[in-house]
Amino acid sequence: MLGKPADQRKALLRALTTELIRNGRIQTTKVRAQAVRSEAEKMITLAKDGSLAARRQAMGYIYDKQLVHALFEQAPERYADRKGGYTRILRTIRRRGDNAEMAIIELT
Repeated sequence: MLGKPADQRKALLRALTTELIRNGRIQTTKVRAQAVRSEAEKMITLAKDGSLAARRQAMGYIYDKQLVHALFEQAPERYADRKGGYTRILRTIRRRGDNAEMAIIELT
């Protein structure tokens, strides 16, 4: 998956997930967006749980400590009525140079 060794792949997904939660939307390739979607959904589900164990799990994955605290404050009221589907992937034009499929992933 993603054509990278396991350690590089995990670091890439952590970084993209952190940026998605920080900014609300990021532009990346379609394959990376699909991989980030599952990780972001897991982090939001942990934030909805709100327990200390869930907070520690999220702290171990997301790079920014303040971002985790903000996520745990906002997620329960923002996503209270949903059981999933917190992200949306919008396909955009192909990247010039290597013709890779590009997409925007955003929190809904």
